Amino acid sequence: MEEKNVFFSRDLSWIDFNERVLYEALRKDVPLLERLKYLIIVSSNFDEFFMIRIATLKRALRSGAGPDISGLSIEEQLRRAREKIQSIVERQYVCLQEEILPALVRSGLELLRAEEYSEEQAQYLEHLFMNQVYPALTPLRMKAGEEVPTIGNLKLHGAFLLVPQETVAASSKPGPSENGSAMADETSEPLPVIVQIPSSIERLIWLPPSKEGVRQCTLLDEVLLRWGYLLFPGYAIRESMLFRITRDADISVDEERDEDFIEAMAEVLRNRERSAPVRMVCSSTSTSLRAIIQDLLALGDEDVYVTPHPIDIPALMPLIHVKGFEGLKYEAWTHYWPPALPEEGPLWDRIRQSDVLLYHPYHSFDPVVRLLQDAATDPRVVAIKITLYRTSGDSPIVRALEQAARNGKHVTAVVELKARFDEEQNITWANRLEEAGAIVVYGLARLKVHAKVCLIVRREEDSMVRYVHLSTGNYNDKTARLYADVGLLTAYEEYAQDVTLFFNMITGYSIVQSMKLFSVAPINLKQRLLELIDRETRRASQGYPGKIVAKLNSLSDPEVIEALYRASQAGVQIQLNVRGICMLVPGVPGLSSTIEVVSVIDRYLEHARILYFMNGGAEEVYLSSADWMPRNLERRIELLFPIVDVDIKEEIKSFLFAYFRDTTHAHRLQRDGRWLPVSSLAGATEEPFRAQYWIYEKIRKEAVSAENLALQELVVRRKAPGQ
Repeated sequence: MEEKNVFFSRDLSWIDFNERVLYEALRKDVPLLERLKYLIIVSSNFDEFFMIRIATLKRALRSGAGPDISGLSIEEQLRRAREKIQSIVERQYVCLQEEILPALVRSGLELLRAEEYSEEQAQYLEHLFMNQVYPALTPLRMKAGEEVPTIGNLKLHGAFLLVPQETVAASSKPGPSENGSAMADETSEPLPVIVQIPSSIERLIWLPPSKEGVRQCTLLDEVLLRWGYLLFPGYAIRESMLFRITRDADISVDEERDEDFIEAMAEVLRNRERSAPVRMVCSSTSTSLRAIIQDLLALGDEDVYVTPHPIDIPALMPLIHVKGFEGLKYEAWTHYWPPALPEEGPLWDRIRQSDVLLYHPYHSFDPVVRLLQDAATDPRVVAIKITLYRTSGDSPIVRALEQAARNGKHVTAVVELKARFDEEQNITWANRLEEAGAIVVYGLARLKVHAKVCLIVRREEDSMVRYVHLSTGNYNDKTARLYADVGLLTAYEEYAQDVTLFFNMITGYSIVQSMKLFSVAPINLKQRLLELIDRETRRASQGYPGKIVAKLNSLSDPEVIEALYRASQAGVQIQLNVRGICMLVPGVPGLSSTIEVVSVIDRYLEHARILYFMNGGAEEVYLSSADWMPRNLERRIELLFPIVDVDIKEEIKSFLFAYFRDTTHAHRLQRDGRWLPVSSLAGATEEPFRAQYWIYEKIRKEAVSAENLALQELVVRRKAPGQ
């Protein structure tokens, strides 16, 4: 990288993040099924990357767009992206086929190919195919000059090249040859046919065992190829192949359609199945079929990724959850109930006393769920307001809101229908909430509501008390077990007043009002962020120590990066923990020599946004829903708020600073763009330090200590008087 380039490429940086995920899969000290899970995450991440980012780059290329801020042309970005992705995918499959699958066999789990089936297993699978799979399949012919059959986004397909049999007895049933097809007439013109494998049928099939002490399974993909000839009586299969098409999913909704916005969103979902293809992933078994499909879909050679078996690694996800193999996964970590909250009875009194910190998933998400469940049935609760960006499939949060509405509470839910890939589920939740009597606001035109906030209004004695939950993560009880996020339960009046103004602003007509604590994107959050950075810069320029520490998912906003460069040039010490995209170039003399960037990839997905500013010794800590990206700061409704409770501020600081001590799961960004494991760098401490484990142990000890104290108090109460 030339020194004049002071920004890394956004998309190449994201691919580097996926390489760090792959690094965890390659580690021999990570449990076997956890390694498999990391491989699955790599594949799933790339699916989304192609649907959104590669699709965007291709549109930019067609429009004649110039170089991006990193100085790379669109062609160069696409070329480098493919090179990086090919390298990652190759290492991914080497890891799967040469390490993980053989090690699973030794541990008692075996994935079989069609040629490895025992006679009993083959009979079992043929019966299963004919009775449960065959009736659901629809062969579709492909012919030049005819309309291309519908090939759904990310749907797995089998492709077959057929030829008529030389002779077909009128009443006979075609039998398989050694390769699972009838005898073919080699002189006939081949006929291409595709068959979509329905997503409603389980991909992983458990088999009758043929080895003692080994659980065996296979993929539906193999079954289709083995017995697919039964779909084509009178024809024989010359060649076959598996493939998946990835389509452009970065399709915008018509923001002007206020009256039928849900239908407009439904159109977006339907259009994704027919949008422009951007990638084909296929097996290597037929160059003829690959060329036919590639030509029909107008895909270039650079858009085709030929992979070994299986072409769809996420199909192996059920292996991770199979019972009896827990020893191949991480030791379970308990999600502790926060000691500050009572485990029995309502939470209102405790929250009124002082703020309560929640750090999920080390702390259980149950207090958030219970707070809303209590609010749904508490006769004193008057109103509930909440933002819903992503929720789980069977959300207890939404069920509590439904119950509250049916119980006569005034429930307002801001449901963001434009939450990518959760649109359909959010439409379902919105309809259910409306049917229950809740007021549903479908986001805002041209802006996504990404803030995570809940307000509960409760009548207490002679006043209304407002209880607030603020968080960096979504109201999703499932991801709250996997994503590391920070939340706050509070009844502090200034928080409550700002939350009230916030909801009035996004649900009704309200001029932008001054808030005491909150900064809101796209109104003033970015301005506030730049002010905080510039304040450290001014102090450092005057000879005072300056320090900024930030934990983010992504850093790509040019103005923020330039402000950080100015701060570094003034001598501010800057530590950035960036999980994914980082366009800032650290360690450049005269530009960013005081900036350190690390990324931690471990068992929990780092999702919290935490900011620290030294402020001349009057330290400030902030939480936010926003990453430092143009989309978050300029095109989304986001929140930034300070932590006012002194003890909680210190607690969050300890968590934040721990990530920069990590020597086991951290990578450090170099000025040349490489991410190197901290453990490999000169000066790495001999004593290993794992940030997530340290946080878990800290919270575990606090929970155990509180439990022991409660038991001791119980014993004291049971002593007889006078003893």
